[in-house]
Amino acid sequence: MSNVVIYHNPDCGTSRNTLAMIRNAGIEPSIVEYLKLPPSREKLVELIEQSGLAVRDVMRQKGTPYAELNLDNPALTDEHLLDAMMAHPILINRPIVVTSLGVRLCRPSEVVLEILPNPQLAAFSKEDGEAVVDGEGKRVRSDD
Repeated sequence: MSNVVIYHNPDCGTSRNTLAMIRNAGIEPSIVEYLKLPPSREKLVELIEQSGLAVRDVMRQKGTPYAELNLDNPALTDEHLLDAMMAHPILINRPIVVTSLGVRLCRPSEVVLEILPNPQLAAFSKEDGEAVVDGEGKRVRSDD
C-alpha cells in the first residue's frame, strides 16, 4: 500500500475533493488535520522545499489574519512568514499532499492526480458536480 499523507482541513471543499480523489485511487492516506496538529517548522520548510514553491506561495490569504498581520509586505523574509504560519496555522494553504512521486499544494484539487501512484478506479466529480475523471479513470479536461 502506498504511503500518502494529506495535510487536510475537513471544512475546505478543495481539501475534501482532494481526499476523495486519493481514495478514488484505492488509497487510504494518513490524514493530518493541520489546524489541530500543525507540522513542525522543520517539516513545513521541508514540504515547501519539496513542492518547489516559495514560502509566500504556500500562504493562504482568504479567511486568515494575513491582511491584519501585513503579510503582503514584500520586505518580509521567509523566516518572518514561517513565524506567522507557525503562530497561525490557518495561514498554511491546503491541502498539501505527499506521495512517493512528490509533494504538491493541491489547488485546484485535481493537481493531486499528478502525484498519485495509483490510477483512478472510477469516475469522479467534485462536490460542485464538475467532472474530473471519466468512467475509464481518465482525466476530463474542461479546456478540451
